[in-house]
Amino acid sequence: MTTRGPSLRADARRNREAILDAASELFARRGESVQMDEIAERAGLGVGTLYRHFADKQALRAAIIGRRFEAMTSLARSAEQIEDPWTAFETLLYGYLESAQPDAAFRFALLGPQEPSWGEIDAEKTAFAAIVERVVQRAIDSGHLRTDFSASDFVLITRGAMANMTGREDWRRHLTLQLEGIRAADR
Repeated sequence: MTTRGPSLRADARRNREAILDAASELFARRGESVQMDEIAERAGLGVGTLYRHFADKQALRAAIIGRRFEAMTSLARSAEQIEDPWTAFETLLYGYLESAQPDAAFRFALLGPQEPSWGEIDAEKTAFAAIVERVVQRAIDSGHLRTDFSASDFVLITRGAMANMTGREDWRRHLTLQLEGIRAADR
């Protein structure tokens, strides 16, 4: 993309954010059936502008996930600073899910029919995963988490909870049951 100074870059950023906001809203309501021209129309932009930013719905979904992962990584960094390993783990887990709850587009993008294209958001995903790994390991090392628990189990638990968020508030109850199952036996 050719730029003619700061104002065009600012316009391009605004356009990208407008597209992501519109796509988030439409994906949350209608899922994969949303068409790219509908997203452009909702954003108040032409289809060509949308395609300059995102080649397809897969790239758009990846950008939605990337935007949320930035916020999740910040949350994870805060949780990692908590002294008590179990509190850090619970804060990370509940914070992640509470942040995902109102963001149906993020949940759809992550749980949708196609695996997200991680290439464009690999840095965010890698940073978040490294923090999760450290928080989980601290909870295991301190005897709060079962020794066979891993960071990939964190992902499974969060995806299970997110799959049960649509129209339901009892995901917290299910999460409590899971936490009781993964907590170390002597705790």
